[in-house]
Amino acid sequence: MLFSHVPSRRTCRGAWLPFACLTLSALAQAQNSPQTQGNRAETQGRLEEVVVTGRYTTNERLDSATGLGLTLYETPQSVSVMTAQRIADQGLRSLSDIVINASGVSARAQDSTRYTFSARGFDINNYQIDGVPIYWQPGNNAGETESDMSLYERIEIVRGATGLLTGAGNPSAAINLVRKHADSRELTGSVDITAGRWDRLGVTGDVGSALSADGRLRGRLVAHYHEGDAFRDLAGEQRQVFYATVDYDLTAQTLLRVGASYQDNQPTASTWGGLPVWYADGSRTDWDRSKTTAARWTAWDSTVENYYLDLVHEFDNGWSAKLSLNNNINASDQRLLYLSGSPDRETGLGMNASPRNAATEREQLSLSLHVDGEYALFGRQHELTFGVVDHEEDNVATSRSRTGVAPVGNFLTWDGSYPQPVWGASNLDIDMTTEQFGVYGATRLSLSDQFKVILGARVADWEQRGSSYGVSRDFGDDDVVIPYAGLLYEINGQHNLYASYTEIFQPQNLQDRNGDFLDPIIGESQEVGLKSQFFDGALQTTVAAFDILQDGLGQADGDFIVPGTVNSQAYYEAEGSESRGYELEVVGRVTPAWDVSLSYTHFSAEDAAGRDVNTEHPREMLKLYTTYRFDGELSGLTVAGGGNWQGRNYTDTTNPVTGEAERLQQDAYSLVSLMARYDLTPQLSLQVNADNLLDETYYSQIGFYRQLEFGQPRNVTASVRYAF
Repeated sequence: MLFSHVPSRRTCRGAWLPFACLTLSALAQAQNSPQTQGNRAETQGRLEEVVVTGRYTTNERLDSATGLGLTLYETPQSVSVMTAQRIADQGLRSLSDIVINASGVSARAQDSTRYTFSARGFDINNYQIDGVPIYWQPGNNAGETESDMSLYERIEIVRGATGLLTGAGNPSAAINLVRKHADSRELTGSVDITAGRWDRLGVTGDVGSALSADGRLRGRLVAHYHEGDAFRDLAGEQRQVFYATVDYDLTAQTLLRVGASYQDNQPTASTWGGLPVWYADGSRTDWDRSKTTAARWTAWDSTVENYYLDLVHEFDNGWSAKLSLNNNINASDQRLLYLSGSPDRETGLGMNASPRNAATEREQLSLSLHVDGEYALFGRQHELTFGVVDHEEDNVATSRSRTGVAPVGNFLTWDGSYPQPVWGASNLDIDMTTEQFGVYGATRLSLSDQFKVILGARVADWEQRGSSYGVSRDFGDDDVVIPYAGLLYEINGQHNLYASYTEIFQPQNLQDRNGDFLDPIIGESQEVGLKSQFFDGALQTTVAAFDILQDGLGQADGDFIVPGTVNSQAYYEAEGSESRGYELEVVGRVTPAWDVSLSYTHFSAEDAAGRDVNTEHPREMLKLYTTYRFDGELSGLTVAGGGNWQGRNYTDTTNPVTGEAERLQQDAYSLVSLMARYDLTPQLSLQVNADNLLDETYYSQIGFYRQLEFGQPRNVTASVRYAF
């Protein structure tokens, strides 16, 4: 159970909750001061404020980067938002779909179920739900990368380090998933039915309404079901999602929000790893995209449960406070088969089998207090935010021994008819507890109407204790200071020059060839850029350049495996790793009928010796998606199209047959998509989406454990939507 065994040196951590209550009380007293009386009328009804949101961008104030509630235009970092309209237009179903199509970030498949995400050359490890940090390990797969988009209103992606709010200053990006909430006082909702290639079918229902006559109590329900096959032989998928949330206006200025969600993923014939790269004679393999390494009995089931409570109060003096409790439970049940080796080109013999039967559960509990508002100093108004975040994660993993492992036989004729071994007793592999506690604060100083300075810092404690595959760990750091600074100079009402700086402190859950854990990454991240807005903020652009320096970055240590594991990659610490590059983004409404999202990313990443690092991440990406709504005789018709282009990515390795060095490379490629939607009535619409229209054959990853994974072929999905 969480918080059941907090060490004595941390017992003061729980004492901050009374401080939170005192803070709320002090702010409440301040709201009757003479200097704040003039703000009462402005603040009344603030909780019901309607935010104008563009179809592909938003002017809503976001807390993802600094906690100061700044708009995209005011934030001194690159921020992209995948809005509800963009998600619907492209038919994006999961978090991995979002990352594949979002600006400045990329996704890499490890097998049929797992993805890792990256930005600016580094893996993304920082996530938030409604601004509250949550720590996911997508590569271990407990449902994280398949988080269903039916749960969320939009996805915010802040590129660069966000240690001020997330606790670990990872320099890649932070992804904030913003939940759907019970905002409507009227009965509103929608029903979506989809059907697509590989016999895929899906149904989504989303309904919200007032639950009391005065509208103070509101509720929302979301349910989603999806099933079908996949492009790999034998593979299937099934997903169920349920979500319920209630908003209650305790007063005109106080909102209580509670909710719960549950997602159940049940894929069949799941793969664990990819296809072999070489034949037994050392030549390269040439598989069909449908080729699989799965057996008919393999599966990688996962569930995600989330429970939350928010208490938000808007004070008459313009200040606000938010108290949040978030409980997240990720679990997986794995029955897998790992195939390795190099098959004979003629007989198909030479593959080895490693079956696995395992289970994992990761429970996280976060408690946070966030306060922000304005204050007067030297005749000008400034902004201040501060807060406290207490987070604990318990991670347990077990596996079963096995006997009677059968030979693979002829892999060329593999059809998944491979017997399960005899499973034995369950063994405890991982029993680890990670705690993070942080206090943060930031202020935006208005030195003039044009010049703003943001100064902030986080003081963080973290500790990890327990065991992983027989290696004990009891390690942590106290009072780690992570500073943040930002400058903004508004040239006029349309253009904002900015610069930002923050330091990096990121614990790593990686082990070396001896089984020892790597030390935390330290470093710094800098960014400069120009943000512009046109057409009253409907169209926004960003030009940014960044420079990231890290020491201790974990890099794959050749073919070494962590002792005591089947195929867990060992890592070493790379010193002086530096990533530098630039990004361009144009997003929003060009005309009332035309929306566009265009981005370009380019970077290089090297260590102190000039060697490229993280070469499995593409160094260049160009992403475009645009929609146009017709009027006149074609009124009701919307068409869209786009393309994702990415440069080469590669892994340098050794041919296991010849012993010679080889580069496994995916050359640059493009994926084209189209969409057409027709509104039969204001409530009823039909939509068709085509992805990978040109049926490009490409590797979604190459080189991971000297294997390869194919990307998804061309597929078409049709949907009908009824909104009320």
